[in-house]
Amino acid sequence: MPKVSRRDFLKTSGSSVAAGAAATITGVAVAPSTGGAAATSATSPYEKKTVAQAETLKTNVPMSFTYPDASSPCTLIKLGQAAPGGVGPDGDIVAYSSLCTHMGCPVVYDADRKVFKCPCHYSTFDAEMAGQMVCGQATEDLPRIVLQYDAADDSVQAVAVDGLIYGRQANIL
Repeated sequence: MPKVSRRDFLKTSGSSVAAGAAATITGVAVAPSTGGAAATSATSPYEKKTVAQAETLKTNVPMSFTYPDASSPCTLIKLGQAAPGGVGPDGDIVAYSSLCTHMGCPVVYDADRKVFKCPCHYSTFDAEMAGQMVCGQATEDLPRIVLQYDAADDSVQAVAVDGLIYGRQANIL
């Protein structure tokens, strides 16, 4: 039996793993389209929910609601200046899941710094930058609640979630 060096063994086994992965990726079956309108139109599995009237919101005062279901606490804020993903007449109304992405502790809004703070492990998320994780144990941004504004009745509606709510395999139960 020929002697194989560690280097040769690792090169050979690494190449085998890469080849197997490539075969798996290219061999993924795609379900054929059934045709018709359902195959060409995209629909959101999220239900639209009115969460506030824009005129009643006070600048930098958080408002709690639940979305997409009663087990998903969220916070809506009128920041007072336009923000990424913001809606409303000034583009300054944003909303996020209230569950920290690290271990699911409820985050608290700090109005002075316009950030969400997790009291459990000190993660911080920027409300003005789409819930971006600033520091702490979390490795993901806060899930952003996608909002729509209807100028006709001044309503702010939750229509989707951008990101995975802590503790779930899917946001829709």
